[in-house]
Amino acid sequence: MQSKKVALITGAAGALGSATAATFKKAGYRLSLLDMNIKPLQERWEGKEHVTCLPCDLTDAGNIEDAVDKTVRMYGSIDTLLTIAGGFAMGPQIHELTEEKWDSMQNMNLRTVFLAARAVLPHMRKQQSGSIVTIGAQTALHGAANLAPYVVSKSSVIRLTECMAQENQKKGIRVNCILPSVIDTPANRADMPDADFSKWTKPEAIADVLLFLASDASKAVNGASIPV
Repeated sequence: MQSKKVALITGAAGALGSATAATFKKAGYRLSLLDMNIKPLQERWEGKEHVTCLPCDLTDAGNIEDAVDKTVRMYGSIDTLLTIAGGFAMGPQIHELTEEKWDSMQNMNLRTVFLAARAVLPHMRKQQSGSIVTIGAQTALHGAANLAPYVVSKSSVIRLTECMAQENQKKGIRVNCILPSVIDTPANRADMPDADFSKWTKPEAIADVLLFLASDASKAVNGASIPV
């Protein structure tokens, strides 16, 4: 049976975002796909029924609010928010770290989640239902040398997820976080050509977990951080 639910996906042009969009589309969701890099979204999804592609600077509050408003006007609701936008960078140690590199990771990984959730939550609270799934990282569960900006940003996503889960559980809204290890993407293969790719997680496998967390089958799960 086809779903009539609406999923808003940030970072939809990336490897994980693209796989997630395909999985949710197959499940019958109506999609609002957000990314700064709009061209690949248009090339893949142009003309597809119930798919809207919106160019959006996800670090800009006005941009994300406009995209959310357009989505609600078009579809009437947002049932699922998937905050996939983010980034990764190795960095120097703290004593050599620039403010620009620090801010870049916080903006990509934490600010994008905060702004998207802040824009979507009033609509979910009004409809008394919804599921938000954020993307943390297994690396964020402990400190690591030369990864401070990334680890801090992703560990903050985990804590933000828990805060939102507690704030909104009485409004019928669930908020959970998945914790990938290394995702098997072309970019990661290029960056780590000598790694054992068989130990990496396929984007499609992660997308299946996201679909589960968006569905009523996971209605008892809230505030969880789930390794994938």
